[in-house]
Amino acid sequence: MPSTVLVGAQWGDEGKGKICDLVAGDFDAVVRYSGGNNAGHTIVVNGKKYGLHQVPSGIMYSDHVSVIGNGCVVNPKVVLEEIDMFEADGITTKNLKISGNAHVIMPYHIDLDGAFEQKLGKKNIGTTKRGIGPCYQDKMARIGLRMQDMLDEALFRDKLETALARVNPELELIYNLPTYTVDQICDEYLPMAERLRPYITETSLLLNNMIDEGKDLLFEGAQATLLDIDHGTYPYVTSSNCTAGGAITGSGVGMKNVDRVLGVMKAYITRVGSGPMPTELSYESEAGHTLTEEGYEYGVTTGRRRRCGWFDGPIANYASRVNGLTDIAMTKLDVLSAFDTIKVCVAYDVDGERYTSVPEHQVRFEHAKPIYEELPGWKCDITGCRSFEELPQEAQDYVAFIEDLAHTRVTFIGVGAGREQIINRFWK
Repeated sequence: MPSTVLVGAQWGDEGKGKICDLVAGDFDAVVRYSGGNNAGHTIVVNGKKYGLHQVPSGIMYSDHVSVIGNGCVVNPKVVLEEIDMFEADGITTKNLKISGNAHVIMPYHIDLDGAFEQKLGKKNIGTTKRGIGPCYQDKMARIGLRMQDMLDEALFRDKLETALARVNPELELIYNLPTYTVDQICDEYLPMAERLRPYITETSLLLNNMIDEGKDLLFEGAQATLLDIDHGTYPYVTSSNCTAGGAITGSGVGMKNVDRVLGVMKAYITRVGSGPMPTELSYESEAGHTLTEEGYEYGVTTGRRRRCGWFDGPIANYASRVNGLTDIAMTKLDVLSAFDTIKVCVAYDVDGERYTSVPEHQVRFEHAKPIYEELPGWKCDITGCRSFEELPQEAQDYVAFIEDLAHTRVTFIGVGAGREQIINRFWK
């Protein structure tokens, strides 16, 4: 089994956690390479549902190494909460490893995130307000604090003093918020650092040594292609590189070691937060309401209702290109069983010009109007299907239609919420 990047191919919430849990047993390590606790992956083990925000999905396999890579930002409190949750249920975390180079989310990052969103008003980005963006801002400004810094109190205090010299005036003078002292943060973070000390390591070296030993890695993406800071619908994006290329910089593993990219897509499309969405259906419309409720489209991390729309072919085409997809996992095909006919966006009309991929320029994408083709529905229960041939012909035709738009084969098909309700066509 080659080392593989698993990536969201739409706007997130595609079911990456479920697919990761499905294939993780084929690998020796599962690596998170971007984002922080703004991501939410849901997996079900022995009938119990777990919502993961920081710890990789591979934690469910006791013999696997689970890595939070250097490209991530870490909220120590959240990590410890998840560690305690797993240990209480008898799920060991002894093989959890956290990069010493991963940056730390501070309380002032959370304050600034919420305050800036409020200041933007109707132009807000739609962040989770968990401090992710401000933490990455400090990383790029070179005043961020990393996990390794917390292990040396003198160093941590020195770097924290530098960071607060910049942050406190912003909190006080711009947002009229309370400021922080070095002692205040140390009193909270240093005890957590001691608990996390056994988990913090040089993960790039660890992963490359594993590869040299012939072991295979699964890189677990957070967020998704259209939320990537470079390749997403900027400025309505996250603050990290969550496309497949981010797996390289976010883990310290070389490109030659990855030869499979599995993109996860819903059989329709959803989005949380602000920004353009060409195929969006209003919740008040019959189709929009059906997709929302049949698919239970509410966020794991925030509980927010997701915006829903018909499948967007140009986005699938774009995601396949920028990620170099080799395979697609299509989730929630069963949700479409409710429809007599199903619309699929095959292209955009932008002021009379036809686009079959996402326009690079923001203004063009904001003015994109979907061009639809309508396919027949199957109007029957497919949740019991376990092979592609068992699906109704209309469902098979729908999958083939998506493959043509994305120029990538559909390897997995989700037909229900259960772990066993996934059809495997090509994965070996």
